[in-house]
Amino acid sequence: MELSTAVAVVTGANRGFGRALAAQLLERGAKVYATARRPENVDLPGAEPLYLDVTKPDSIAAAAAAASDATLLVNNAGISTHTHLTDGDLDAIRLEMDTHYYGPLATTRAFAPVIAANGGGGILNVLSVLSWAHLPGYGAYAAAKAAAWALTNATRGDLADKGIQVSGLHVAYMDTDMASYVPQENKTSPAEVARIALDGFAAGLPEIIADDFTRSVKAGLAA
Repeated sequence: MELSTAVAVVTGANRGFGRALAAQLLERGAKVYATARRPENVDLPGAEPLYLDVTKPDSIAAAAAAASDATLLVNNAGISTHTHLTDGDLDAIRLEMDTHYYGPLATTRAFAPVIAANGGGGILNVLSVLSWAHLPGYGAYAAAKAAAWALTNATRGDLADKGIQVSGLHVAYMDTDMASYVPQENKTSPAEVARIALDGFAAGLPEIIADDFTRSVKAGLAA
């Protein structure tokens, strides 16, 4: 997909990795709707702030109506509650699933017709190494990201005949607020991951792997 002419909607674009993605899309010439639950916190010159909460269907519908020229959806919004599945709070588990699975499903359903009506384009889903590595302390997050991986693969087939490319980005820890507790040497720069993600998406890759650890985990699945 040619990103210099794209009209991108990036969820969770007010900080962290979403902000890095939005910034690089702007640098590449794209028009960017930088969405957030608090759009007043978006501080990217050139971006159009837009309210969107992926857990609220009405806000998704309103955003799709407002960004009627969209050709690219980036499902980036995320949380991590560090909730165990067997004895953790069920509301936290549901929030993870709402944010990482039902939210991207809802935005995909809302924006796919918009993108198709504008001549086609793409959807980039920000996934995780934990789509494949399921650790107890991250049970809720891993289950939700695994579901999002399935969503990515299934919708790729669903939307291919509408001219919509669907790609998934798998990445381990990045240097963002969500991973503030992780040692610095174990984290990757969000700007570097954004570059890898957008280069891979522009090249049409269905699956983009951003770091060596994630690559090794993927390779281990066959074993």
